[in-house]
Amino acid sequence: MSDKIKAGIIGGAGYTGGEMLRILVNHPNVEIAFVNSTSNAGNLVSDVHTDLIGDTDLKFVSDIPQDIDVLFLCVGHGDAKKFLAANPIKESIKIIDLSQDFRLTANDEFENRKFIYGLPELNREAIKSASNIANPGCFATCIQLGLLPLAAKGLIKSEVHINATTGSTGAGQGLNATSHFSWRNNNLSIYKAFEHQHLNEIGESLLQLQPSLKDSLSFIPQRGAFTRGILAAIYLESDLTLEEAQSIFEEYYSSHPFTHVSRRNIDLKQVVNTNKALVHVEKHGDKLFIISIIDNLLKGASGQAVQNMNLMFGLDETAGLKLKAANF
Repeated sequence: MSDKIKAGIIGGAGYTGGEMLRILVNHPNVEIAFVNSTSNAGNLVSDVHTDLIGDTDLKFVSDIPQDIDVLFLCVGHGDAKKFLAANPIKESIKIIDLSQDFRLTANDEFENRKFIYGLPELNREAIKSASNIANPGCFATCIQLGLLPLAAKGLIKSEVHINATTGSTGAGQGLNATSHFSWRNNNLSIYKAFEHQHLNEIGESLLQLQPSLKDSLSFIPQRGAFTRGILAAIYLESDLTLEEAQSIFEEYYSSHPFTHVSRRNIDLKQVVNTNKALVHVEKHGDKLFIISIIDNLLKGASGQAVQNMNLMFGLDETAGLKLKAANF
């Protein structure tokens, strides 16, 4: 066990913490050193995440041991910064933060730590040498993967229209008026139209590839009546032919093991419970239409965090993440 990466998890009782545990408990190169949850300290992890019965005897702890190599912050937005301010972490420990606290360039430094935006399809080489990662948002990941190949060629030349629907787990485990089963089931609603917080990180990434970009992103987020996954439907004006667009997308993602371009239409069941992203491109008149799909808890959160860890520690990028979709 001594040659394995020792990982700690903060906020292990929530959805992203649970997904992190499910991946790492079977990761060939990782030993879970501790799982922190102040509200569940002393309880078996499998008492909270009951699908892990028989997989681990770990118990939640309230302290934060520092004999680790990497720390995952599976906490709410605003809480990562508060946690680090209250709990100084040794500089030798790598940090992967799943909140939005350090994603934007205006907020990517905390005390002596510099956070790199952790989208491997954009920043793979920088991630490899990083000590601290700001894991991207779930909507942001899905939408960026639908647009990065165009931005890399300087081909976003009109307003981009985005309609994206997420499952209920995207709202976290805490209950509120729009997450109760009786409200969410058989229902569909729009929220934060044109104002979603993930627009900022999407914009920064696109500008990184296409500095001349001046066109706006019009984003309509929706709450879906399903548990997991995000489907983003994106269109913009383009003079590319379908064959040219498909070639641009396939070339961009040819070296990325989790993002695949499908020439057939796609659906969420192909990616749920996996770290995959699928992208499909169509041409309708002068409009280029792009569909992008991910699992919001895996490629949109914990799976991508482990992908980043693999890159940071020089492992195979896919280690522990070769997950098969249930599909039916």
